[in-house]
Amino acid sequence: MEIIENLERWQRRYDSWQQAGSNRTDADYPLVKNLRAPFTPARRALPMLNLALISSAGAYIDGTPEFAANDLTFKEIPIEVEGSDLRFAARGYDATAVTEDTNSQLPVERLLEFENNGIIGRLNGVFWSFSGYLPDASAVASELAPRLVERLQRYEVQAVLLIPASRLCHQSIALVARTVEAAGIPTMTLAVLKDVVESVRPPRAAFYDGELGTVAGKPNFPEHQRRVLDEALRLIEPMDQPGIRKLVVDLQSQVQLSRGER
Repeated sequence: MEIIENLERWQRRYDSWQQAGSNRTDADYPLVKNLRAPFTPARRALPMLNLALISSAGAYIDGTPEFAANDLTFKEIPIEVEGSDLRFAARGYDATAVTEDTNSQLPVERLLEFENNGIIGRLNGVFWSFSGYLPDASAVASELAPRLVERLQRYEVQAVLLIPASRLCHQSIALVARTVEAAGIPTMTLAVLKDVVESVRPPRAAFYDGELGTVAGKPNFPEHQRRVLDEALRLIEPMDQPGIRKLVVDLQSQVQLSRGER
């Protein structure tokens, strides 16, 4: 299955957008439009899976080279790295929340809790991060995504959680998810922008009424983060076809906040 359907048509739309120069805006950007999605059923239960994390928040270790504009590389970061040692090339989103609490966008601590509690089998020993503000969707699909798949296969990853940070990140992450799923690895894309995932169509997407830059949950609100992640991950196994599911975390969080719980 094509990662970008009708690629030539999208390329024409993208070229026109590029040619607009200083008159172009993100609001005018031509999103990829797919009608179908690849799909790989989960062959194991969540507590038996080696789960990997892919983030488009542009995380890199302090002291190492940061991401350049339109950078199609990624960083492979050990999960033991402390959040305080990470920096973020934040393009298209406000990094205030993730700088304050990395778990709001890069929930390694929450996922390690899930491993300890038996919710997932284990969290893969490294996670991958790239700077997802990448207008050239064709390059994402043909260059970045296949290289990520190679690393996932190298680590024998059995499922992947993908988390975008900005609006354009939602497209980049969805394209990576499509490539990963086409390679036979089940995915779950966490999202806060339904229109983008409906357009690009990652195989599995879970969305809720959250904010860019805090897609994995509100900063310094661990219970909200746990609820978002738990609900999204538990959809991997029962979903038997591509789809987008609305999380119920919003209603639960409103009740909790009204009680003064955090």
